[in-house]
Amino acid sequence: MTLVSAPAGFGKTTLLVKWAKDRVDNGRPVAWLSLDEGDNDPVRFLSYLLASMRTVEEGFGEGALAALRSPEPPRIEALTAALVNEVAELPGGLDLVLDDYHAIDFDGVHGIVNVLLERLPEETHLVVSGRVDPPLPLARLRARGQMVRLGAPDLAFTEEETRAFLKGVMELDLSGDEVATLERRTEGWIAGLQLAALSMRDREDISGFVESFSGSHRDVLDFLAGEVLERRPEHVRRFLLETSVLDALTGPLCDALTGQMAGQETLEMLERENLFVVALDDERVWYRYHHLFRDFLHGRLRYENPELAGDLHLRASGWYEENGHLDEAIGHALSAPDYERAARLIGGGATQEAWSRGEVPTVLRWLGALPAEAKRRRPRLLLQHAMALALTGRPDDAESLLDEIAQEIEAAGEGRRFLSGFASAVRSWCSRLRGDAPRAVDLARKALSLLPEGAGGLRAFAAVVLGDTLWTTGDLAAADEALAEAARVGRSAGHVYSTLSAMTLHARVQAERGRLRDAAETLGMAQRFVEEQRVERLPAAGAIHIGMGALLYEHDDLDGAERALETGVGLAELTGNVTDLTWGYVNLSRARCARGDDEGAIEMALKAERVAREYGADLEIAIAAAWMTRLHLFRGDLAEAAARERTHATDPDPAASARVLDRITSARILHTQGRYREALRLLEELREPAEANGRTRDLVEILTLQALVRWASGYKELAVNALAEALALAASEDYVRTFIDEGKPIAGLLSALLEVQQRGRLDPPVPAYYPRKLLTVLERDDADARLPVQSLPEPLSGRELEVLQLVAAGKSNRRIASELFVSVGTVKTHLNNLYRKLDARSRTQAVARARELGLL
Repeated sequence: MTLVSAPAGFGKTTLLVKWAKDRVDNGRPVAWLSLDEGDNDPVRFLSYLLASMRTVEEGFGEGALAALRSPEPPRIEALTAALVNEVAELPGGLDLVLDDYHAIDFDGVHGIVNVLLERLPEETHLVVSGRVDPPLPLARLRARGQMVRLGAPDLAFTEEETRAFLKGVMELDLSGDEVATLERRTEGWIAGLQLAALSMRDREDISGFVESFSGSHRDVLDFLAGEVLERRPEHVRRFLLETSVLDALTGPLCDALTGQMAGQETLEMLERENLFVVALDDERVWYRYHHLFRDFLHGRLRYENPELAGDLHLRASGWYEENGHLDEAIGHALSAPDYERAARLIGGGATQEAWSRGEVPTVLRWLGALPAEAKRRRPRLLLQHAMALALTGRPDDAESLLDEIAQEIEAAGEGRRFLSGFASAVRSWCSRLRGDAPRAVDLARKALSLLPEGAGGLRAFAAVVLGDTLWTTGDLAAADEALAEAARVGRSAGHVYSTLSAMTLHARVQAERGRLRDAAETLGMAQRFVEEQRVERLPAAGAIHIGMGALLYEHDDLDGAERALETGVGLAELTGNVTDLTWGYVNLSRARCARGDDEGAIEMALKAERVAREYGADLEIAIAAAWMTRLHLFRGDLAEAAARERTHATDPDPAASARVLDRITSARILHTQGRYREALRLLEELREPAEANGRTRDLVEILTLQALVRWASGYKELAVNALAEALALAASEDYVRTFIDEGKPIAGLLSALLEVQQRGRLDPPVPAYYPRKLLTVLERDDADARLPVQSLPEPLSGRELEVLQLVAAGKSNRRIASELFVSVGTVKTHLNNLYRKLDARSRTQAVARARELGLL
């Protein structure tokens, strides 16, 4: 990292522009981001950062950009990690410049830059420039020898540089004493020297001016800027003052403010005369004033004509609105201040556009700047404010705001139904966040009954909340119906995210009802939908891959399952959707467990627990905890499994679907402990509601466990009958791993069932091929367990074996990533694991060692 830190006017940006040009001329890519106060929104900061990267590498960060444009607030940590991974894949390194960093005062953005400092590869050079030292780990970087700092003493002009600047740039021929005096009195401050030079150009008594020149930087600035301003022609003076309200200047915008038609020519003239105008692009379309000069001009304008300043802000707001830049239009309306105009712009669709880009903090900033009275006259704005609070995880604040406007909603006349529906939809989500499922269901239904057909986006949102909450309560039939309706509403409204959420949740409900084929069909429809909409990289699409991975796993396609799950989890990590991430991590853990990759299985299970607890999501916490308990049981660690089960049993009552999973795990522990009667009693308690509520997936597992417990306790005939019931339910949907994951104990039971079947006494009947197919898979798994890979101190995972085979085939990292549907960074991680496990230092050594062990 290079830190360029000095007060305004020391030439930081000018220095970096020249340095960056030299780097580019020498073939080094440079990404540049100039910052302002609006970039304190982490989503906006990352969006602009990615845009700067895309000037270096076409197509850079497409997945991250898709996440940022998603209506759901994105998960900034995952997006930053994805950005780091993509930078690591750039050939030859990169220079990244963050200019005017003093504009950043939000910890969330500082956190992003901290991550970049810690994780960017060594080939990357980060340059941070600003007026003050930023709150970054500077001492640690300095101690590591990873930072160079340039401060005001380094940037200040020496006497020799002052002479060269005044003569070569400002075309002034001064004596050596005059140059020395100016350098000494400005302390090499470049802005002061430039202003002094502009003031001296038309003076006859230059020596007298130099002798009288004194004062602090601010005093010098005010004095000299006044001198420069008063010496301009009246039309230029007027132009400078009237455009000082702008952060960025372009010819047509300046014309709109000044009423003149020479904005572009004036800007080019000001740049030629070094009058504190900086070009922001190579085409000389956009400019800005030097910050100090703009501050001076703006202060003079407010002093001379305060009413004109407000009018100029309104003209700027109008121009930006006409040209489709709503954020800038709102900013100028707020600065005017014209709160009515700002409220109209915000309520006219700006909030929807900002949400579609994931810029919820920006929405909160706009609405927070509006006086309460301006919002109170527009209840929709207050509802949007409440929705923004809810979407950023502040349900208490959202409901408090809704309580404040309840009377305004009741008195809203013919718009009351819509406003009440809007408020109910927001309250429903707040209740879902708190785990209050009954209230969430009631409010979502109320919202759907009140919202008109035209409010498709809100209706889809409410319908998804309804279906999701019904599913957590165990009412699968109602959830099935609600989510199918949500998908229909979302498609009709053209709301991509709600449609995808509804379809993927619908598939999960179908799978839980045991309708695996229907779930696969729904996910196939969802995949075709994203292809039609050309949003395959939208993070919401990650749930499609996770759902397909779960189905492929059940059907024993472990390779396909792992590929789909890794792709889905990678997309879901970009937004941090807790439901999708927990689902994805648990299923990926199951797949790795089936591969014999205990380390990988535990890693994914821990991630599931961590993300669920970070979000405080009760349902997901229970799902992750139950799976981790079961995983310890599968690995033979009964003591740890029992301890975790006791701990989780003291937690608040989770949602119905998680409670069933948790109690099935308790039955497994009782079985392993030899407490067969207690296990059977618990399983019988679980069986009846599973049958009544249509939870076929749970029922198949419960019946299978009943069969295993009865087999272990010597009730062979009852065990075979229970397994026959499970197989009869599962055969038409081709369940495999539900039975295979029970391991060797199920093999003897299947063989006994086949004997009974051959005698023609099996009730209920089971297709003859089905138990034979399951036994074949069990024999294959038993053979796989004896592969040479197990002779390694630490076995290779299934994905590592795939990578190893592709490496042996001579494939590059990028080609392997493409074939496995993962990032190059993920491939590098697998390679590092291969090197460690095979005790190799290169691809060649790894392949040779694998062949010695019979792995290839």
